[in-house]
Amino acid sequence: MLEPAYQADVVIVGAGVAGLSAAHRLTSAGVRTVVLEAAPYVGGRMSTEKVDGFRLDRIGRLLSTAYPELRLIPGLDALTLRPFAPGVLVHADGRTHRAGEPGSTASTGGARGALGAARAFVTAPRRPRATRRSGQSPDGAARQSGPSPDRTARRSGPSPDGAAHRASAPPAGAQPLPRTFPPLGGAIDQARLSAALGRIAAAPVERLLARPDRPAGHALAARGMPARTVEGFLRPLLAALLCDPDLTTSSRSADLALRAFAAGGLCIPEGGADTLPELLAAALPPGTVHTGVHVTSVSTTSVRTAEHGELRCRAVLVATGARAAAELLPGLRVPPFHPVTVVHHTPDEVPQAGAGLLLDADRRGPVAHTAVLSEVDPSRAPAGRALVSSTILGPPPPDADRVVRAHLADLYGTSTLRWELLAVHHTPDAVPAMPPPHDLRRPVRLLDGLYVCGDHRDTSTVQGALHSGHRAATALLTDLGVGSANTAAPLPRAA
Repeated sequence: MLEPAYQADVVIVGAGVAGLSAAHRLTSAGVRTVVLEAAPYVGGRMSTEKVDGFRLDRIGRLLSTAYPELRLIPGLDALTLRPFAPGVLVHADGRTHRAGEPGSTASTGGARGALGAARAFVTAPRRPRATRRSGQSPDGAARQSGPSPDRTARRSGPSPDGAAHRASAPPAGAQPLPRTFPPLGGAIDQARLSAALGRIAAAPVERLLARPDRPAGHALAARGMPARTVEGFLRPLLAALLCDPDLTTSSRSADLALRAFAAGGLCIPEGGADTLPELLAAALPPGTVHTGVHVTSVSTTSVRTAEHGELRCRAVLVATGARAAAELLPGLRVPPFHPVTVVHHTPDEVPQAGAGLLLDADRRGPVAHTAVLSEVDPSRAPAGRALVSSTILGPPPPDADRVVRAHLADLYGTSTLRWELLAVHHTPDAVPAMPPPHDLRRPVRLLDGLYVCGDHRDTSTVQGALHSGHRAATALLTDLGVGSANTAAPLPRAA
């Protein structure tokens, strides 16, 4: 329990990843910091529900191994990232197309996988009825980051697309696979996309931020990309990365998302989304984070809580979501939001999507993207069970389970009648919208002694939230007159 007379140099309101990121930098500089969180747990929207041994993310944001902040924060040293298979799977024209270089691994990079998407879109036949866990995955050897030896042995046979294991005999009754290239078009279109992804992977961030800002969909069309390439690959990919199905997002933000995809690999935290904030909180000095504390007002020198009265300090950092921040800081702009719904099922038979991220380019159903997450991260499901998590970019449709099952049956090419619904998580304020013109570096210093951070101050990604906490901590240290984050002596307690 906090004592009413407790003093701190900095009080951070909110224990999401932005506030925890800032807390790490402040405490590393010797600044006495307290983090107050109203919820009974840390992480904010990066939360995971545990149901019968399953770990079900409420929003399920995709991460990239190219996010710089994941490597810069000491508290994340123990974070294990589970990569998806390189590239993506795209359901287009009623069929599933594999995008990515056969045989490339996440360790050699999402860059190779992303560029391979332009060169190696291989049309696979409609998937046969899914097999039990002993069946093969279409991405073959891509699951190299942690399966048990017996799982590896069971996956060593042929893959449905015939690419990852060319020396293996095709399954009985299989037809020869056509070597066609929809939805990217011909060789010239593929080369053009390959070159564009290569350029964006190598481009400095500041160069991307200097480009004219317009809606991402308009920018893609204006850059000379064929409509089939945009609609068949870039639009469903960016919709998944930005949670914006209409691509009204700032083109600068979209460029940063494409850069992270091309330069790294898509991944998820092992054990669930809440692993990331929990690791950050656990690595802070004992007594730094206090949950179940409701802050009712803030000033430059104090915060008032419902449970413990007034806490005095030298500076306050509001690190909540945009709506809660505006309640504490009147006049702060609240952006519109992209709602997200995540539907979790456990199937009776494991779909043959392997560890790939499956995108829907046809847009004939509510699901924007889906994955067998237990194939990416086995800890997400109990032994012998599988977890399929599907994302709807918007509110759930009426009779959500039935409608989503029907769509997933089409996407995975298998019956879903016996799939068990585990949970439906709808978050209206899941992702702050970033329409152009969007300031990707919105000010974090409001007054001397009053600061704000969160994904609503940067890009609407985990990287953006972490980076906004970094920027706020830097501004705080400058105003407090603290130098090196590693050598600074602790500040005196506030009087």
